[in-house]
Amino acid sequence: LLWRSCAVCYVRAWPLTSRAPRAIFSGGGSAPKAGMKRARNEAVNKLTVVLGAQWGDEGKGKVVDLLATEADIICRCQGGNNAGHTVVVDGKEYDFHLLPSGIINSKAISFIGNGVVIHLPGLFEEGDKNEKKGLKGWEKRLIISDRAHIVFDFHQAVDGLQEVQRQAQEGKNIGTTKKGIGPAYSSKASRTGMRVCDLLADFKEFSTRFKNLAQQYQSMFPTLEIDVDAQLKKLKEYAERIRPMVRDGVYFMYEAIHGPPKKILVEGANAALLDIDFGTYPFVTSSNCTVGGVCTGLGVPPVNVGEVYGVVKAYTTRVGIGAFPTEQLNAVGELLQTRGHEVGVTTGRKRRCGWLDLVILRYAHMINGFTAFALTKLDILDVLDEIKVGVAYKLNGKKIPYFPANMEILQKVEVEYETLPGWKSDTTAARKWDDLPPKAQNYIRFVENQVGVPIKWVGVGKSRESMIQMF
Repeated sequence: LLWRSCAVCYVRAWPLTSRAPRAIFSGGGSAPKAGMKRARNEAVNKLTVVLGAQWGDEGKGKVVDLLATEADIICRCQGGNNAGHTVVVDGKEYDFHLLPSGIINSKAISFIGNGVVIHLPGLFEEGDKNEKKGLKGWEKRLIISDRAHIVFDFHQAVDGLQEVQRQAQEGKNIGTTKKGIGPAYSSKASRTGMRVCDLLADFKEFSTRFKNLAQQYQSMFPTLEIDVDAQLKKLKEYAERIRPMVRDGVYFMYEAIHGPPKKILVEGANAALLDIDFGTYPFVTSSNCTVGGVCTGLGVPPVNVGEVYGVVKAYTTRVGIGAFPTEQLNAVGELLQTRGHEVGVTTGRKRRCGWLDLVILRYAHMINGFTAFALTKLDILDVLDEIKVGVAYKLNGKKIPYFPANMEILQKVEVEYETLPGWKSDTTAARKWDDLPPKAQNYIRFVENQVGVPIKWVGVGKSRESMIQMF
C-alpha cells in the first residue's frame, strides 16, 4: 500500500510526456526537487483517421487517396485482405486489399500495423498485380509491424469449411470473404497464432509451431488437407522478401508521432456496422473497425488521435446476409444497385441496396465521435423523383433511441422515413457547392442536421476531382 501510494504521488508530480518514460526506464525515478519546473507536453503529430460509417463499401479508398496526396505516412490498423478499396488515378483503376490505398503516393510511407492479419501470398500477388497497372516501387515504401499475425493458407481453407458447416447446421452462413480472417483472429485469441516476428526469428521453432497448429485444425476438420512442407518452403521464401520491410511497429509509430512534423493518415477497413463488438453480430468481421481499433491496431494512445472522418454513401448497401432495415427489395433497390455498380471488390457479390439510414449513422457517431463526414455517390440519386431517408426506428409502435444489439429485434424494427424531393439533374460535373442543384444541397444539409456531424466532402463520381470539398 505504501509503495502504491508513493507511485501515485510520483505520477501526479510528473505528468507522463514523451520524455517521462525515458527517465523512468533509465532509473530516473527520484522525486523532483522543490522549485523544479514540470515537464511540458511536447507538440506531437496527430493521426487523421478515415473510417466506414455503414456496412462498408462507402468509398473510403477515394477519401484516403484524396488525403494521402499530402500525407507522409498512411497506416492500416485492422482487418486483412477481406477489405476491398478501389482507387482511380489518371484513368487507371487500382484495387487494394491488404496494401494501404495510400501506397499510390510515391513520397509517403505505407504502414501495416499489428492489428492487421497478413496473408503473405495475397500481399505479393496484390502488389504484383497493381505493379502491372503502373504502381512502381511499392516494396520500398512499405513497412510492416513485426507484431502483425500471419494468415496461413489453411486458415483460408478452414474459413470455407466453417461456412459449409454453418450452412449444413443452421441453414445459413455468415457470408465471409473466405480469406481466412476469422480463423486467423481465432488463432490469435487462442494464443496459437504466429506473428511476423516469429517467422523472421528461429525458423525451426516457427516450423514446429506451424505443424502443431496445422494438426489442431486437421483434428477439427478431418477433410482438411495441408501440404505442410510445401507451405513452409513458401513461407521461408516470403520471410526473406518481407525482412527488409519489417520494423518494431510500436517504436515506429512513437517516433512518427513525436518526431518532426508529419501528416499521419489511418485508413480503416470494413466499417462500424461490421465491427466485432458493435456491428450486426454475428454477421460482422473479426476485428474492431471503429476508432478503438486504431489505438490497439497501431499501438498509439487515444490522445494522439486527431480528426476522425466517417465515410457515408448517399444511400445504404450491404454485402451478404444479416439485418438491413432500410433495404429496398423493389425497383428502387435494383436501380441503386445498377446505377451504383454495387458489386463487392473482394467477393464479386452483388450488394443489397436501400435508403440512407440515419439511425445507423448516429450509432456510428456515438462510437467513433466523427469530426466530419464524407458523403459519397450522391450522383447515383440524380434520377429519382423523390428520396426517402430513414430517420428513426420503432419497436412495438414506440420510437427507440438506440440501435438494437439483437438481430431478431433488429429484423422487427419499423423504419420511420422522411421523404425529400429529388433534384432530377446530373451532378457529375459539379466541382463546388454552388454547382449542386438546390434540392441536392437540401439533401446534404438534412443529413448534417439530423446526425449533428458536418459534411466535409461530397462525392459525385469516381475520380479524385469529383470529390467536392465543402470547408
